[in-house]
Amino acid sequence: DVALVGAVDGTNNAMAFMSFAQTHALSPRGRCRPFDDSADGIAIGEGVAALVLKRLEDAERDGDRIYAVIKGVGSSSDGRNRSLTAPHPQGQVRALCRAYEDAGVDPSTVALIEAHGTGTAVGDKSEIESLVTAFGEGNPASQTCAIGSVKSMIGHTKVTAGLAGLIKAALALKHRVLPPTLGVETPNSRVDFTQTPFYINAEARPWLSQDKGPVRRCGVSAFGFGGTNFHAVLEEYTGDYRDTDTLDLNPRDAEPFIFSGPERSHIVQAVERLLQGLEYPEHLNLDQLAQAVQAARAYPGGDDGKGCRLAIVATSVADLKHKLELALRELRDRDKAEVKYPQGLYYRESAIGKVCFLFAGQGSQKINMLRDLVGTLPRLHSHFERADALLKGRLPQPLSRFIYPLPAFSEGQREKQQGALNATQIAQPALGAVELAALEILESYGIRADFVAGHSYGEYVALCAAGALEPDDLIRLSETRGRITAEAGQRSPGAMAAVDADGNRVESLIARHRLAVSIANLNAPDQTIIAGSLEGIDAAAAVLGGESLRVTKLPVNGAFHCAAMSGARDLLTAELARIDFRQPRIPVFSNTTAGRY
Repeated sequence: DVALVGAVDGTNNAMAFMSFAQTHALSPRGRCRPFDDSADGIAIGEGVAALVLKRLEDAERDGDRIYAVIKGVGSSSDGRNRSLTAPHPQGQVRALCRAYEDAGVDPSTVALIEAHGTGTAVGDKSEIESLVTAFGEGNPASQTCAIGSVKSMIGHTKVTAGLAGLIKAALALKHRVLPPTLGVETPNSRVDFTQTPFYINAEARPWLSQDKGPVRRCGVSAFGFGGTNFHAVLEEYTGDYRDTDTLDLNPRDAEPFIFSGPERSHIVQAVERLLQGLEYPEHLNLDQLAQAVQAARAYPGGDDGKGCRLAIVATSVADLKHKLELALRELRDRDKAEVKYPQGLYYRESAIGKVCFLFAGQGSQKINMLRDLVGTLPRLHSHFERADALLKGRLPQPLSRFIYPLPAFSEGQREKQQGALNATQIAQPALGAVELAALEILESYGIRADFVAGHSYGEYVALCAAGALEPDDLIRLSETRGRITAEAGQRSPGAMAAVDADGNRVESLIARHRLAVSIANLNAPDQTIIAGSLEGIDAAAAVLGGESLRVTKLPVNGAFHCAAMSGARDLLTAELARIDFRQPRIPVFSNTTAGRY
């Protein structure tokens, strides 16, 4: 059986605006801002929405693309309440509780609420109170469930509003992304969100599964005129009956298309084959095309960098078609061995030489690093979910929460989040997880290193990339190394700074001015890192700055690569002795001696 459920609203005429104006529900600014402190009403819109509903076993039998599974639905009526539009928390709570009872789902396992969220001060506060009451019995942890409203994006589309929220929730589950709610500059001050299970999700963020369990769940609320309350409980589809459900098909602003082969003719043939299928670009999806090209290896062999390569970055199927046609014209000019268009077309047929991957060390960490890529490539989630599991109990919260923290609404909050990530015990495993994810992306496009090296902590990741160290060992060892060095730093507090000068000059200035610092890293011919006590680094910065040198303090919580770390040496040696190191598959060069391991 199949049910087609739809709604159409195209009634924004003068009468509709007059009626809404008389209810005093319209935003004077014409902008719906659910859960913002300045929320002042709704902005009405129009819409068309449709869903196809089938029994799960029927959809699986028929090979349908399954976006989400509806686990349960609850409803209630407010009965005789104060007015047509006044929210009634008790009625909302009844609908919520009935939905979770029908679904057989504990509300504390829900990680996303698509709220009714009209953007009225009273309505938003009442809805949060209702959710807290319904969720409270399960005693969920503080601020672990994202909340938002599609009305912030498209306004209140009246009879299509509920289906719009359901579609948004289903897409969030399908793409494993926590979608943003827009327009929130300062969260509603009438609600202390820190004392609730909820937080306002104002940014698109990867939906990692470890916080709430292996299955992602979402609740969707729709409250109508006169006190008709509905809530649906949705769950991600995790069946594996069809391989294509495991592919990354998340829409992005642009997609790369890579072609390679031993001769130019191989590239030309691959481009011509793809162009044949683009006669009607308006009927095709760019992300599906990109996935098909990569997964089916439509470009013939030659990933060793010795043959020919064509790379195209397209923003739409029409843009892809145009650039493929341009590439063919350029490739037919035999005199051109290299083509470069900054709009997103690059070709080269000469050997690219040896490739080295240099893995960054502590000090390069930033909150939300690689977030956009991780959000659109769900296969990368495993790096962070695995790290969360490996370090459970060692850290005050999951490692991924430090890397991808809750949305911040002030500079002070962002600085606090960055400070938490900078802690040595956090920064090192965080960099390990992120750099392994970046490595997977590069290798998926045939970009492989001939040899690797690491800057400071990055050498651990380099050893892992070369096969000398297992990824699980890397994450555990990173946390241990960070903790040991952090404890050494607490015993001997210190700091580090980058000096824009060569090592010989810096060493000479340290000796001449008798500075209480030492050289920690020779980063480059024109950059040297110094380390020492907090006072020593401040004094050195003043003196070296007086010598017309630029000095930049580094975001680290210790004086690494100097005598201050001597207390950590024996402890770290003991931890390293427990690791089963293997022969590297590719050369790894030491960041201390520059020699090959």
